Amino acid sequence: MGSKGFVICALMVLMCTRWVKGNVDCSTVSSLISNCSNFILYGIPEPMVGSPCCNAVVSLNSIADSPDDRRSVCRCLMGLITTYNPNSTAIATLPGFCGISLGFTIDPNTDCNSIP
Repeated sequence: MGSKGFVICALMVLMCTRWVKGNVDCSTVSSLISNCSNFILYGIPEPMVGSPCCNAVVSLNSIADSPDDRRSVCRCLMGLITTYNPNSTAIATLPGFCGISLGFTIDPNTDCNSIP
């Protein structure tokens, strides 16, 4: 999937923003994650601390500063995982590459409602 596919997928995620509760909008999450699109789509380059991708993931972590916001970010990321299947594993590895923890596991089986 090329850059056109990424844009289409991002637009699909933006259309799903209504079902997310909390203060974090999925368009924000999608925009931040778009900084990692080459890694998500092609597996290269691997994100490094200080890279635009990792800076975006750190920003994502910063906006997920309350339980409701973490649940919102989680729901948005679950939507992206569905969109990027089979490249969803790359999304799950972003926090580790960037040296942060979002407070939940990025996995299709994660129950975002159970995030404390």
